[in-house]
This record gives sequence, C-alpha cells and structure tokens, in this order.
Amino acid sequence: MSSLFLHGKIKTTEAKAKELRSIAEKFITRAKDNRMSNERLLAKSLSLPIVKKLVEEIAPIYSTRPGGYTRITKIGPRKSDSANMVIIELVK
Repeated sequence: MSSLFLHGKIKTTEAKAKELRSIAEKFITRAKDNRMSNERLLAKSLSLPIVKKLVEEIAPIYSTRPGGYTRITKIGPRKSDSANMVIIELVK
C-alpha cells in the first residue's frame, strides 16, 4: 500500500489488487477528514512520510469525490505461473 501512495500506481496480481483497493480507499477516506486522531490511526499502518503525503497531497485531490479513488486495469497473465496481472492506480 505504501508503494501505491508513493508512486501512484503499481503492478500486482488481481487478487492482491482487489484486497488492496478496499484498504486503500478506507485510508484515503480517513485522510480526507484531516484530524490528528485519523493521522495517528494511519500512522499505525503506514510510515510517517507516507502518512504526510497521504494527508497533505493525496487526500485534498479527492476532497469532493465520494469514493472510487482507485482503478484496476487488467494487463494479462504472468508468464511464469499464469497469474492474472493488473495495474492498480489512483484516479486523478
């Protein structure tokens, strides 16, 4: 999740992306409500530089958006084990 917030998009398996989507959207919703208690809850799961970026840069972008902060795009199976690969990214 830190890589998603740091880089804006990551390449991963479909199963991991679906799990990551639900958690990341909850974190962004919590960061939109800019209170110290929310920052402390986020800091339990993320490093402080990531929390700072989430609260100061990412959350203000989505201040008027009610949800749907991420997008999953399928890119086909991985050659080694045929796992379905996707790109999960933050919607701008």
